[in-house]
Amino acid sequence: MRTDPLTTVRNVGILAHVDAGKTTVTERILYTTGTTHKRGEVHDGTTVTDFDPQERDRGITIFAAAVSCAWAGHRINLIDTPGHVDFADEVERSLRVLDGAVAVFDAVAGVEPQSESVWRQADRHGVLRIAFVNKMDRAGADLDTAVASIRERLHPVPLVVQMPIGTEDSFTGVVDLPRMRALVWADGADGAEEGPVPEALREEAARRRRLLEEAVAERHPAALEEFCDRETLTAATLTDALRDLTRTGDGVVVLCGSAYRNRGVEPLLDAVVAYLPSPLDVPAVRGTHDGTEQERPADPAAPMAALAFKVNATPTGRLTYLRVYSGTIEKGDTVWDAGTRRGERVGRILRVRADRHDPLERAVAGDIVAVVGLKSARAGSTLCAPGAPLLLEPPGVPEPVVHVAVEARRATDTDRLASALARLTEEDPSLAVRTDPETGQTVLSGMGELHLEVAVERVRREHGLEVAVGRPGVAYRETVGEGVTGFVHRHVKQDGGAGQFAHVVLDVEPWERDTGGGDGFVFRSTVVGGRVPQEYVRAVEAGCRDALAEGPLGGHPVTGLRVTLTDGQTHVKDSSDTAFRTAGRFGLRDALRASEMVLLEPVVEVTVTVPEDGLGGVLGDLAARRGRVTGSDTRGGAAVVTATVPLAEVFGYATRLRSRTQGRGTFTARPTGYAPASAATAAR
Repeated sequence: MRTDPLTTVRNVGILAHVDAGKTTVTERILYTTGTTHKRGEVHDGTTVTDFDPQERDRGITIFAAAVSCAWAGHRINLIDTPGHVDFADEVERSLRVLDGAVAVFDAVAGVEPQSESVWRQADRHGVLRIAFVNKMDRAGADLDTAVASIRERLHPVPLVVQMPIGTEDSFTGVVDLPRMRALVWADGADGAEEGPVPEALREEAARRRRLLEEAVAERHPAALEEFCDRETLTAATLTDALRDLTRTGDGVVVLCGSAYRNRGVEPLLDAVVAYLPSPLDVPAVRGTHDGTEQERPADPAAPMAALAFKVNATPTGRLTYLRVYSGTIEKGDTVWDAGTRRGERVGRILRVRADRHDPLERAVAGDIVAVVGLKSARAGSTLCAPGAPLLLEPPGVPEPVVHVAVEARRATDTDRLASALARLTEEDPSLAVRTDPETGQTVLSGMGELHLEVAVERVRREHGLEVAVGRPGVAYRETVGEGVTGFVHRHVKQDGGAGQFAHVVLDVEPWERDTGGGDGFVFRSTVVGGRVPQEYVRAVEAGCRDALAEGPLGGHPVTGLRVTLTDGQTHVKDSSDTAFRTAGRFGLRDALRASEMVLLEPVVEVTVTVPEDGLGGVLGDLAARRGRVTGSDTRGGAAVVTATVPLAEVFGYATRLRSRTQGRGTFTARPTGYAPASAATAAR
């Protein structure tokens, strides 16, 4: 019987907190599979996936990079994602097109703040995972502690299939529990030596295998039946059950190793092939056409549907990265952009290996490729067969929280700067550019201080522009603390010819986002008796939404309110959509001025890791920054403090922390939403 080629495809992402070793894992996978012939190192700037000059200078992943390799007769399309919170949108767009992922954890730190964030992102997209506990050769490394943190903080069922041989610097290999064999890597060797479990470890290995069998049998009916009959599970049954539990999301297989020392990579690749799903193992992609929902199977013969998840404007052409969900794309084909409703011609199709590309004649369902020739497609665009249109749900774009003013140092470069910023926002949807109506300045907004710093540096390096940058500012919001009821607004305008008349009565009250809705604003109408026709009600809602753009405290966007239209009047000749929209806009604006308003500022969860002797100074500094400590712990001899801090107070914190801890302190921050600003902040 012929096997479907799609069963041998794996679309996999590497997810983790910054510095957990994602890029090193990716590099070792490329080396082990023979895709590269030299081990790339992050600290040397020789990695394949961190090819951007800023990534090599900073030693972190900034842009999601796609690579492709082969292992055991399978094609693995791999995306190495950023670990820094400022680049979470790159992770979001990558997860949208992946079927599976390897979550990498530091064997000393366990689950870190951004590990938690990317895990939740994967949950939202239904991306199935296995876990790899990395850096087992570090001082303080402990597999059991790391697994406990995964269980406690992420709440999966961890199914540990390996046991380390040696600890810390003496870590040399693993015991493969399903097959009860030892895999040992000698120093400098590229492959593992397979052998029996060492005598000193047999009892502990047998105990751990028994725990694994019991955990699997408890959740898998076929495994339970065999376990009851034989009181043990064969390696084949255990492997099949682990695959099923992974693909249903009922368990997470956990492996361990040291990517830097090239130990544990081959079993990790075997696990990717054995446990993570192929495009055929995940639900068919669903989209809409003319208001009806449709699905497209992962079949090369079906009508083509693909999602663009990344755009890269290179000096040699514009690359659009696609996940092909169904059908086939051939070089020279015309495809339909369902969002812009226009056709585009595919000039070339490329198999991607970071910044290097191999030409292809066609791409089929399940492929992740780059195409050249598309002019209008953006990240999130759906490309489909012209005769079978379909619109896929695009990845969500986060709202920027930090902004800086940018201007060209030479007046003659103003147009070039505008062009450069437009290209940046085309490649990165989480960046936004606007002109401040009061000052006329160009304002660049993004997800964090580092995000904006990287964007500005790209303008300088790639476009050769000298740019002046203002101090970072945060994106404040306004909300209703105490609203008003029965607020009357009458809009009357008569200047010859048809006039305008609209009379509305509004109630304004606070509203919590988590009680329903999605954008921080709810509008409803309780008007009875047809006093305001339905088409005018919709116009009032549109006008209220217009009024949300600028609040009364400082012109910041307004969120967290519910507006109810309770009554109104119309005029037989002078009432219109325009009149009621105007009444809605000015009525809500005046109602907000009459309400008790609250200024909101973005807050972040800061996790600070410092030597224990520096803890007092760090706590005092956090208090001075209006931080509220929410937890503390000790890991590997260092104190770990978690606090909620206003984002505005985090600017420049890295330098302050280094000076207070003699360079030994580190911190990470992740957005947690908005909170009422202090009186001092509101008065600024």
